Amino acid sequence: MLRILEEGGRVVAADISESGLKDTVAKADPCDGRLTTVQVDIGDEQSVRDGVAQATTSLGGLDTLVNAAGILRSAHFLETTLTDFEQVVRINLIGTFLMTRAAIPALRHGVGPAVVNFSSTSAVFAHPYMSAYAASKGGIQAMTHALAMEFSKEGIRFNCVQPGSISSGMTDGTGESKQSVGPGLPADVDFSLFGKVQPVLPLADGSLFAAPDAVAAVVAMLGSPDAYFVTGTEVRVDGGSHM
Repeated sequence: MLRILEEGGRVVAADISESGLKDTVAKADPCDGRLTTVQVDIGDEQSVRDGVAQATTSLGGLDTLVNAAGILRSAHFLETTLTDFEQVVRINLIGTFLMTRAAIPALRHGVGPAVVNFSSTSAVFAHPYMSAYAASKGGIQAMTHALAMEFSKEGIRFNCVQPGSISSGMTDGTGESKQSVGPGLPADVDFSLFGKVQPVLPLADGSLFAAPDAVAAVVAMLGSPDAYFVTGTEVRVDGGSHM
């Protein structure tokens, strides 16, 4: 969102959290009135309809939809509750479905219309303790391919980003869905299971997690006319963790 504002775009930021939206505005200020916000529960059909309608009216149309909202619930598979599994799927996968379905009528009239969905390296690579998250992100990726084909003749592009080893409220435990240990991992986590998912590109501060701008640049590109010939694919941003 900040990257798109930096490039001169107009943005409506949607979040279920009022405090999160206030923080977004604070980080983006000043932006010459090009940022507005709307409170949306992406797991609720009516909230999505109202939020997309409000955003479209505010912008006077819609060129790009970025589905970035999501939650992570990590646990041993046999200790994963049905409630937690359904919540992850509801927000991550069904939320992406609801937002996209509500936005397509406006995107049909957009300039170089595009949808950028957030999948994850978890969608196609083995990440322990994340079965619900992996299922939801795999579903997003598969749906993205299907929609790219279905709406290709209308010129609406659909792509995914696959972040991995990116610092965020979800991975560092500072988000509203924070868990007790690191990126929501069980207290008795076996870190040896993560040996194949470490990034190979070094970061200046020695961290294993890159800043969000590593993904933001790719999202901005995929959502812009620069990517006019890119659709039905995913771009992995993981520092080479899964080569």
